[in-house]
Amino acid sequence: MNIRSILSALVGAFAAFTVHAAQPLLTPDGLEDRLSDPRTRVIDIREPKFFPSGNVPGSVSAPYAQWRGPASNPGELPDLPKLTTLVQRLGLQADSHAVIVSNGSDATDFGAAARVYWTLKVLGIKDLSILNGGYRAWVAAGQEIRQGASQVARSDFKPTVDRSQIATRDEVAQAIEAQKAVLVDARPASFFRGETRHAGAKAAGTLPGAANLSHDRWFKPGSASFVSKDDAQSIAAALRLEPGRDTLSFCNTGHWAATNWFALSEVLGQPNVKLYAGSMVDWTSAPKALPVEGPGRVGQLLVDMRIWAAKTFN
Repeated sequence: MNIRSILSALVGAFAAFTVHAAQPLLTPDGLEDRLSDPRTRVIDIREPKFFPSGNVPGSVSAPYAQWRGPASNPGELPDLPKLTTLVQRLGLQADSHAVIVSNGSDATDFGAAARVYWTLKVLGIKDLSILNGGYRAWVAAGQEIRQGASQVARSDFKPTVDRSQIATRDEVAQAIEAQKAVLVDARPASFFRGETRHAGAKAAGTLPGAANLSHDRWFKPGSASFVSKDDAQSIAAALRLEPGRDTLSFCNTGHWAATNWFALSEVLGQPNVKLYAGSMVDWTSAPKALPVEGPGRVGQLLVDMRIWAAKTFN
């Protein structure tokens, strides 16, 4: 093969990659341009009651609750057989371009899309996007709205779990002991400081040595739209991430933390970013108590009393 043929092949390969490479965030116009591609599968994760009255053309409904774990800790990754059944029902293949559409109501709603994105990446699907601003942005942009559900052929995709995207409790404990990872708490400051806790967590506070970067920092003020990449880089700079060290994102149940994982790993391309899916509910439920940075015994009792009072009198 002569040099001209080699260059031609390289150009062709690059062009093919450019066509198929998925951007982590899509505008409504960007998604509209991709709807004619048979590889594109739009996954609507809104509550079932919203889907029939209006959705993105060609989308399939897979409400967020279907992607969550057991009631004891919904942050846990569901069993592989359950996830396999789900992705096959949605017609997903390994080479699909999956676009996740949430409601677009706020930063917490975006976290649902980020968590589904992470789950699909764990299952081996590489071409993934989130509709920036969710379904509300689609409507606001004047794009076509379809009513009813699309019929898609069931796939034979048999996913496997990519452990490189996951931080387990043992891995987090080892990272803390060896001081070899950057731990990022995605919760609001009141959780980080131990002033309150999730009802499923057995202690208030945060992981030892963690930095706090609330999940809602990544959004334009008063919106559910993700900031520009330049602004995201400025936000991430506060973490002082170091090359060669893992970054472990966590929250209460792996929901808010999925947004930090998405921002750092997918938008900014930071290597070695993992999600601790079980997060503080899993950490504080260990058979042998693990260290937590937070209020002392009296402070913990005060938090417990406030949570009890809120449940009893509200």
